Amino acid sequence: MKAQKLSIDKLTTERLILVPFTTKICEDILKDDFGGLLAMGLKKGKGWPYPDVIETLPRIIDNLSKVEEPTGFESWMIIKNDTFEIIGDAGFKGYNDDEKNIDIGYGISKEERRKGYAEEAVTELIRWAFSTGIISEITARCLLENTNSINFLKKLSFIETKQDAEMMHWSLSQKRPLQVIKR
Repeated sequence: MKAQKLSIDKLTTERLILVPFTTKICEDILKDDFGGLLAMGLKKGKGWPYPDVIETLPRIIDNLSKVEEPTGFESWMIIKNDTFEIIGDAGFKGYNDDEKNIDIGYGISKEERRKGYAEEAVTELIRWAFSTGIISEITARCLLENTNSINFLKKLSFIETKQDAEMMHWSLSQKRPLQVIKR
């Protein structure tokens, strides 16, 4: 089964709103044009967009070019629901129909790190992805020395599957229960 057009316009959690990137949003950010985001009622959070976001936008545009409209298996903006500030991004690098899996990534501006936002956003995206019924596995990668990401992925029940010279590779199966966030 192929990924279908996203039938929702956002996901919400206790503190966050997740809104999918569109090609236009990505192209505008690359041109340093935030008028479209402002028209949506969104604001640039402190430190956003940070260099990793700018570097990732062309890949997001490429992923979006492979589908007619966002499916949800692309990238999402992370927005604080009390201030409507964009503080990061999380999402997937496209749906692999043959393997029934997706690879997840995430990032939060330095000013907003260590507040649980990445965990809240990624947990919601994992729940949503498995709820579609077409995903059996979510994969992730992180640098060998990135102890924060290693601990984060372990906390979310990801299992290390292999290592290469630079990266650790992780897997979360739908059969393995996701850890519930305790605040």
